[in-house]
Amino acid sequence: MNIGRLFRTLALPLTFGLVAEGWWSLARAGEVSSASDYKVLAPIRHGNLTVFPVVAAMSHDTGAFLTLDEGLKSGDVEVTEYGSVRGLVRRHPPTGGMQPDNYVHDGAQVNKLVLLNHSKRPLLLLAGEIVTGGKQDRVIAKDRIVPAESDPIDLDVFCVEPGRWVGASGTFVHGSVNAAMAAPSVRNKAMAYKDQAQVWAEVAKTREEMASQIPAPLAVVGGGIGAGVFGGTTSYARVMDNQDVKQKVDSVANSVEQQYSSTIQQLRDKKAVGVVVAVNGQIVWADLFASTSLLEKYWPKLVRSYATEAVVTRAKGAQVSESAAQEFLELLHGRHETVDSEPGVYRHTEVTGDGFKAFELTSLLPKTGFALHVAKMTE
Repeated sequence: MNIGRLFRTLALPLTFGLVAEGWWSLARAGEVSSASDYKVLAPIRHGNLTVFPVVAAMSHDTGAFLTLDEGLKSGDVEVTEYGSVRGLVRRHPPTGGMQPDNYVHDGAQVNKLVLLNHSKRPLLLLAGEIVTGGKQDRVIAKDRIVPAESDPIDLDVFCVEPGRWVGASGTFVHGSVNAAMAAPSVRNKAMAYKDQAQVWAEVAKTREEMASQIPAPLAVVGGGIGAGVFGGTTSYARVMDNQDVKQKVDSVANSVEQQYSSTIQQLRDKKAVGVVVAVNGQIVWADLFASTSLLEKYWPKLVRSYATEAVVTRAKGAQVSESAAQEFLELLHGRHETVDSEPGVYRHTEVTGDGFKAFELTSLLPKTGFALHVAKMTE
């Protein structure tokens, strides 16, 4: 998709202040800097999905970073089951509900994979990105950066395919369903709750809701309505790749994409960097990137993830205003902060506030020092 034509219809006068190093750069524990340098624009609406484009006064150079889709497609990135290649990073005790030791089979682990970056470029991974194959499909648990030509690293993941534990290969390869991002509700359970059981429950809910909206076969096999409609698969990615489901999602996503892509050329020079997303009259999510070009790379699968959320949340509530979306970006004061970092590579910050969680991935690689991706979700 050519995101270079985004927002032609949103000809708004924009005023910006000076931009700090990163929107969410922390001022002190539990607090992040002002978001006043980011401007929410007039919304794009389709049914119960509302997308507010966000523009910024500054865009960073992110051309050096490799995405997961690019790396898998080129073969520069290899993802394997834990039992195939052991990561060389120091093990950390499990947190939250992940409990990887409870999910070990034949040397492989449900909640851990191993990743090798053979590329000469650093690899950017986003929480919610889906990798298919191996013994089970997985979703990446949190944002991180993998250095260029790195040793094998342990990759925290959650299973989004309960039931299957077989595979012809321990390797995850690029394919049509690999270029996928989990819906915000699934990303929420992985990022905020860090609980495998809740991720499985959300996957099952999505699968069954999708199944209820498409023609069902005469015979429904075991495992619930979703199992019958989708031929027994429990794979989130393969459910989303079902032709009927794709038509449902595309009916929402394509409309938003067309409006979004029809206007970006005008706003590309104004640093379009992300979106605030509302479903059924409620703001649920925001994704912001360090550059328009990085947003462009992720937009095709992001818009489908937002559309999926809209399809499985069929009711329609009141419309969300621009001022409410702007306020969502500016409510950044948190009660609790957790920081995880790899010196010289990245810093990952999680802030918990009243009714929200925010996540910032900051690059610490040479000549960077800025936030690559920010996600904010309601709770």
